[in-house]
Amino acid sequence: MSTAKQSQSHYYDAGSFYDEMFDKDCSIRPHYGSVHRLFDRMKPQELAFKAQAFHQRMLEEGITFTLYSESQSDPLERTIPFDYIPRVIPQHEWQLIDHGVKQRTKALNAFVQDVYHKARIVKDGIIPRGMILSNTYFRPEMAGLEVPGGVYVTASGIDLIRDEKGRYFVLEDNLRSPSGFSYLFKGRTLMSELFHELYLSCSVQSVDRSLNCFLSALRHLCPNGKRDPLIVLLTPGAFNSAYYEHAFLAQQMGIQLVEGRDLVYKDHKIYLRGIGGMRQVDVIYRRIDDSFLDPLAFQPDSMLGVPGLMNAYRAGNVAIANAPGTGIADDKAIYAYVPDMIRYYLGEEPILHNVPTYILTRDEEREFVLANLDQLVVKETSLSGGYGMLIGPSASSKELKAFAEAIQREPSRYIAQTTMKLSQAPVMLDGQMSPRHIDLRAFALMGQDTHVIPGGLTRVAMQEGSLVVNSSQGGGVKDTWVLNR
Repeated sequence: MSTAKQSQSHYYDAGSFYDEMFDKDCSIRPHYGSVHRLFDRMKPQELAFKAQAFHQRMLEEGITFTLYSESQSDPLERTIPFDYIPRVIPQHEWQLIDHGVKQRTKALNAFVQDVYHKARIVKDGIIPRGMILSNTYFRPEMAGLEVPGGVYVTASGIDLIRDEKGRYFVLEDNLRSPSGFSYLFKGRTLMSELFHELYLSCSVQSVDRSLNCFLSALRHLCPNGKRDPLIVLLTPGAFNSAYYEHAFLAQQMGIQLVEGRDLVYKDHKIYLRGIGGMRQVDVIYRRIDDSFLDPLAFQPDSMLGVPGLMNAYRAGNVAIANAPGTGIADDKAIYAYVPDMIRYYLGEEPILHNVPTYILTRDEEREFVLANLDQLVVKETSLSGGYGMLIGPSASSKELKAFAEAIQREPSRYIAQTTMKLSQAPVMLDGQMSPRHIDLRAFALMGQDTHVIPGGLTRVAMQEGSLVVNSSQGGGVKDTWVLNR
């Protein structure tokens, strides 16, 4: 047995999970060869030095995330856990993901456009009307409104997992204001600097042009054809958990970072206040929820948005990315119908499949879920970030009972899914490789064309055995390397 096999024979139960680096016999998968050789020969003091260098750089550059906990009265701001063993994806696997994500986002964009116009998919009986009208994210204000370029979903994050056989599945779609871009780009910068020789030797696909693609997608929305549109990023402010990302993206794309109080509505247009006077805003990349965008149209007590913004939007004088009401397509109940959307709008079979999902308003499916609650994952349809979830196999009897009662009271608020055996990848802990479950957030940017950022963001459940990868629940991240060969 090789040294690698001897040192990793205890690493994981080969029959239970797919491991990204190690095959079932504990041999190294070919595309991980260079990565494993480097980390296998590094001495403990070298690993400790690299870990400290990463942490120091993240502190210096303010790469933080605010963690909220029920047990703490004050939120905790911290550097996001970053594991420096990269996830490596061979080129042929990435081509499947790239094509599948483009297909899926195209169908989802078509669905949002259809819902707010002719609603053909409802009239043809593919999706129940009640599921649309009762949806938390349905915005009747968007009915009949033409959006610039027909693009509702400028930026999306499609979460992918792998099962025990290594097959990719879509776990959920994030279409309102997906986060994680900054960790992807900063992680790549840190890895390419601190592991420079390894990065060059692996021939990794670059993500450098992706920020330009993001900017181009926003420019594509400009409603008045300006060659140099004024684009702003609308943030809730410095106390938001993802404020670092807002500031990073604005700085990297060369656009203005603004809060609602910096913008003013006048004559059906939106203007940016400044020392030199007022300038008309053409495109708003918003990182606040629909409800807070415009107190005159949505939540009247909102202090984050811009009074009159929706009037300017309806007049065609400003674009908003992502479009208000886009959340109708990332609701967890609607998720179950995405394969049908692909067939309906594109006339194609889905490239990436859904996790098997149960709609709890259907009597037979609800009865099955209630009888097998301890084997399934239950999610509240309108929540994200790992909140409102039940993971049946690890839940207590008290939690199972509470969710069963909630499902019986309001079945439309929940879906259930098969508990997937998420693939795992090694993380470096105390100088040794330890397995942790992961997923992959693939980012798509829709403009004149659709660009999928090579690699996306691998999210890591840092607690041993945990299946929850969300940063809001204590998860971490890895750099994701897509090989050129």
